[in-house]
Amino acid sequence: MQTQPTPASRLDLGYDKHLMLFSGRANPELAAKIANKLGVDLGGVTLKTFSNGEVYCRYEESIRGADVFIVQPICDNPSAGLTANDALMELMFMIDAAVGASAHRVIAVAPWFGYSRQDKKSAPREPISARVVARMLEAVGADRVLTMDLHAGQIQGFFSVPVDHMTALFMLTQYFGDLNLTDLVVVAPDAGRVKLNKKFASKIGAELAILDKERPAQQVAEIGYVIGDVKGKTAVIVDDMIDTAGTLAAAGQTVLDAGATRVYAAATHPILSGNAFQNLAASKFEQIVVTDTIPLREGAPDNIRVLSCAELLTDSIRRIFTDDSVSEVFGGENQLF
Repeated sequence: MQTQPTPASRLDLGYDKHLMLFSGRANPELAAKIANKLGVDLGGVTLKTFSNGEVYCRYEESIRGADVFIVQPICDNPSAGLTANDALMELMFMIDAAVGASAHRVIAVAPWFGYSRQDKKSAPREPISARVVARMLEAVGADRVLTMDLHAGQIQGFFSVPVDHMTALFMLTQYFGDLNLTDLVVVAPDAGRVKLNKKFASKIGAELAILDKERPAQQVAEIGYVIGDVKGKTAVIVDDMIDTAGTLAAAGQTVLDAGATRVYAAATHPILSGNAFQNLAASKFEQIVVTDTIPLREGAPDNIRVLSCAELLTDSIRRIFTDDSVSEVFGGENQLF
């Protein structure tokens, strides 16, 4: 009598899956740090911009069956001649090429999610641009997105694929904790950042204050007054990004005018466009602490300090690859909104 073999719990294909890491041109320095921490070499890929402005990419080795991680924040990089829109299109083409080359999974590692500020309609007949970018990433074939400190947590709802949302909160609070500053007060730049700043304040044992801010137009903000006690204290203004820094400089001066003795700033994403360097150099911030989600342009003022998020992203990439819990990186505390 012939017996049927007992079915195994999983099919043994006789090979192990493998991870491959590639970098676009938006932030190759960050990608190199991640590769070094992972113990892998960055994969070879040809990337260039034609004379007519079109972007081109081609993988230089087989990626069949691999989990392909593409590091590409959606930001400009003047040293590479790349605009934010170039970076977006380059990411799309790299994803499409990986899908077409039979990668097992394609994960977009976009620590700065471009267009994230356009997450809703603020006026009639406007697009919801963050949703458009999310749909583009899905349509071209991304299986997963790894990002950091979204401008609004609800952007995750624009996706139907998994989104791993990392935060620099713990890196930044650790840094300020190590400074051993006394009489600290954390200042939220507007009402929308209160929850983030409240958590930041609790982590470093500080009090909380709020700035009254209005936006009469895009990239224009008016600072009113400080809600809370900052007199005689060291203030830390915490936000998710710094763009032109005009508003941040005005916020710092408002806090000092309200009686603060010293003022610092902290943010995850150093967009720093336009006159940002001049605004920050002329400000009275002792330090502006940011991460390397976006590469700093040349000529940054001396009061900017850059913390690397490579360790955090490396841990997240490793956990995604091995199908372990990503939220355990933060003990489940990465839901800041």
